Amino acid sequence: MSKVLQMRLVVEAENFDAAVAFYRDALGLPEEAAFEGEGDARVMILDAGRATLEIANPAQKRMIDDVEVGRQVAPHLRVAFEVTDAAEQTTTLTEHGADLVAPPTVTPWNSLNSRLDAPAGLQITLFEELDEAARTQAPIDPS
Repeated sequence: MSKVLQMRLVVEAENFDAAVAFYRDALGLPEEAAFEGEGDARVMILDAGRATLEIANPAQKRMIDDVEVGRQVAPHLRVAFEVTDAAEQTTTLTEHGADLVAPPTVTPWNSLNSRLDAPAGLQITLFEELDEAARTQAPIDPS
């Protein structure tokens, strides 16, 4: 049985340059590779650190929306990024084109989470683990 070595989330961005500026420059995801092809085809691969696939049932999705936002807003797919300072990064990203859905909020699982509508049509959660012990145990992120 083969082992998965990498997960890539491929996102179509109508405004490629704005999406790159947001995710690479404002969020700080390092550029891993970039390629160009015929017909103005362009792609950039950004390193987002460790990837996980979180599968939540509808009740869990509703609970997370209630905790982070106070109402149901998440689409079928939402991307969560662990950051070192969720409040500061939320401000930076709103200054670079994201729309604030919900400000940084302390969750019952002791993380500081904010919700943003970001370029390329993604809704994102920024989360900062507030419990140092949780960070060293590599928990499953409930967002």
